[in-house]
Amino acid sequence: MAETVTNVSEYQAIAKRKLPKMAYDYYASGAEDEWTLKENREAFSRILFRPRILIDVSTIDMTTSVLGIKISMPIMISPTAFQKMAHPEGEYATARAASAAGTVMTLSSWATSSVEEVASTGPGIRFFQLYVYKDRKVVEQLVRRAEKAGFKAIALTVDTPRLGRREADIKNRFVLPPGLTLKNFEGLNLGTMDQANDSGLASYVAGQIDRTLSWKDVKWLQSITTMPILVTVYLDGGVRRGTDVFKALALGASGVFIGRPVVFALAAEGEAGVRNVLRMMREEFELTMALGGCTKLSDITRNHIFTEGDRLGRPLPRM
Repeated sequence: MAETVTNVSEYQAIAKRKLPKMAYDYYASGAEDEWTLKENREAFSRILFRPRILIDVSTIDMTTSVLGIKISMPIMISPTAFQKMAHPEGEYATARAASAAGTVMTLSSWATSSVEEVASTGPGIRFFQLYVYKDRKVVEQLVRRAEKAGFKAIALTVDTPRLGRREADIKNRFVLPPGLTLKNFEGLNLGTMDQANDSGLASYVAGQIDRTLSWKDVKWLQSITTMPILVTVYLDGGVRRGTDVFKALALGASGVFIGRPVVFALAAEGEAGVRNVLRMMREEFELTMALGGCTKLSDITRNHIFTEGDRLGRPLPRM
């Protein structure tokens, strides 16, 4: 009998049973003592929810817009590398699930499916995650391919001048499984990057991230593409419940992205798992909005939550 999954976190245990240890640890682990990984999750539990009653919440509208494009809810999919380690359909399945849910999928530069392959799955709202490499010609080729494939925006990673020291990956001697490679780098003129392939390419590319990245590079990116470079405040990391989404919006985020829940669900049930994660998150968020007396996203305010700062003496917002 199939296991009944009632919340997105339950997919992690299923994924752990199904995946090889090296693949599971890559998706599940963090850097060094993993303090930030744990704190991302636990921080939400310290934010309290302030319900509202005697408000008509028979109709709730969760729609919002990103870059002028309407999406069904403020819950989107983060870039996660190497998704075919989790499931043979990999990024294809994730793209189809996001499209069915009417939301955004962000494709990792280090995907095991190319921008063209993901675009071939059908219509969808897709962003392309980008690292800036030392060789700007490689960056320009990636950006132009994403734009040609119909991607709507560049999600520029700016907080990784160096990759974190992930001790689980070091112990596992992480390499990509045979047959998988960084598909977005195939067919590019890689210059000095072409000395390696498959897992060697993955390691080499990671070492080419430019540590000099600054605001001047954002301006340069704007000069080579008509796609927007995201600057709106979105939250990513630790989101596992619809209540987390609500709390993030109450604190000022325009929306949230989820990553690990998607890849664990992908490992457990393929496309059906990703669809189920998006469905559960949507239903939980809708329930939280109802309990908060909110019928549209603009109703969600700072007054709906109570933080550690409030408990330390910040005056309570007026009801």
